[in-house]
Order: sequence, then C-alpha cells, then structure tokens
Amino acid sequence: MSDRFYLVTGATGFIGSALVRALLANGNHVRALDDESRGSRARLQDVESEIDWMPGDVRDITQVEHAVRGMDAVCHLAAVNGTEFFYSRPELVLEVAVKGMVNVLEACIKHGVGELFVASSSEVYQTPPEVPTDETVPLSIPDPLNPRYSYGGGKIISELLTLNYGRNKLQRAVIFRPHNVYGPDMGWEHVIPQFAVRMDELCKDTQGPVVFPIQGTGAETRSFVFIDDMIAGLLKVIEKGEHMSIYHVGTDDETSIRELAEQTASFFGREIRIAPGALQPGGTLRRCPNIRKLRQLGYEPVVSLKQGLAATIPWYIQNRNKQPSHNP
Repeated sequence: MSDRFYLVTGATGFIGSALVRALLANGNHVRALDDESRGSRARLQDVESEIDWMPGDVRDITQVEHAVRGMDAVCHLAAVNGTEFFYSRPELVLEVAVKGMVNVLEACIKHGVGELFVASSSEVYQTPPEVPTDETVPLSIPDPLNPRYSYGGGKIISELLTLNYGRNKLQRAVIFRPHNVYGPDMGWEHVIPQFAVRMDELCKDTQGPVVFPIQGTGAETRSFVFIDDMIAGLLKVIEKGEHMSIYHVGTDDETSIRELAEQTASFFGREIRIAPGALQPGGTLRRCPNIRKLRQLGYEPVVSLKQGLAATIPWYIQNRNKQPSHNP
C-alpha cells in the first residue's frame, strides 16, 4: 500500500489529518480537498510540503472533479461532525453529507477512479438491538423531527449511495464506521474534551471531592478508540477491505460515562461526585461495536483508555485559549 495517489476529503479534520499523515508515512502521494470550515491546515503543518493542497468544498462538483482527476483512490471523510452541530445546523449537516457524496461518486466514475473508501458513523444505527453491535444491524431514524438525526440520516444516505453507485461502477467501494474516536485536537464538541475542560475548571481553588455535572445518569456507555488505533484499523480497511463491505472501526472495550468521568478526575488527582442531568433527546444509552470483521483483516486496538486520556487531556488544558466561544 505504497506509491499510490490518494485524495482525502476532509483532510484537515481530526481523523482526516491523521489519515493523511499515515498515508504519507507509508510512502504514498496525498491530495487534500478541504474548505477548512471545520478543520485546520495547522494540524498538518509539519508535512504540508508533502501534500498536494486543493482548497475546495465537496458541495461544488467542479472542485470535486478537479480533485479526483488522476487519483488511484479516494478516501471521503468530509462531513460536519460534532453533536452540537447536529442540533444547531442540521440543514448544513445534510447538505454536506448528501451533495458531497453524490459529487464524489460521480467524479470517481467520470474519471475512472476505481477505489472509494467512505466514512460513515455509528449514528446510522442509533439504538442498536444488541451490543456489541456488528455491521448487519438495521439502520434507523427514530424521529425525523429531531435535528440530531441529521447526521445519522446523512450517513445512511451516504452508505446507500456508495453501495448502489459502487455496485457495478467501482472496483472497490468500502464503508467504514468509526466509533467514538478521541485524541489531542479532536475538536471541542465532544464528551472527552468537555470533561477535561470542566474538570480543570472545577479543580481551581477547591479541595476535596468535586461535584461533577453530566448529562444522563452516568450509566450510559460508549467504546472510546484512540486516534492511533482508529487509523491502524482504517489502514487495514484500505489495504484489505472487500468490495461492497462495511467495517466497524473502534474498540470493544465498553466504558460507562461515569467511568470516563472518574478516569478524567483521576488524571487531576481528584475524586468526584456525579451530578446527573437530563439527556439531550435522541441520545443513545449504550454503544459498543463488534469488531470481529475488522479483526479478520489483522486489526487489534492497543491503546487503553487510561493511556489515551493521558495523551489527550493535557492538550486540552494547554490549549484552552483555542476553545471557540460559540458555534458558527
């Protein structure tokens, strides 16, 4: 998997930038398409000279066709992510998802690019009927009136488009679903950065146990995968993933939100008392992927949550000045 030409859309995003770096490290050529509305080229400044930068918006078919021309494969990660945006800008979330996916597919077909790897999400199956959850789980939109499902809905449409366009028009159309990826500089609209910043603030000028407010009871679960493990899994998908296949990428180490809060507090050397709160409508109570299918490609996550938090929390404390005061 070297000396190939890859287009990465959403290349300045958290996962996109890590993928760019990994592809370069493996001896490939990378073209980056991004409008930097959610990410930043600063994430890749140390390898910027190695990248064919192409500023552009996946909603613009002319820009997408220009970026796709001459590539061996496309990794389509461009999206508007972050739970806060699902509620505040659902129309934008859907527009980027659907227009971007159609444009990428049509550009690949027009220019004879046979391999396409598409980022989906665990949000496509919302509340799963079984946990750990494998790739055959039914996809669902429980309530179309709830703006939260703009993201999951856009990803469901993206999966349908990829599989049905790609069935006979691409050599390899592969979907991967990241599950709760975290790490330094992942953005600010996610639970781990929010817990880190909240704990740092609550620890100032206080002694003893800290009262720590959360959404929900704390019994809700997620399976948090560190960015290095996420990229290792994604590289396996790119190298070995089968045409018309879907792969869950993550870890099957299920962690409650209470445990996450306690591990965050432990990093600060403090104990906490959880103060439960209301969940946002549509929040999933339990999520953990079955990664057996990805393991068959040779993947195994290696970074524990404790190790990952130790690498992530300091970045957020040291970069508090970068936290946006409001959403766009």
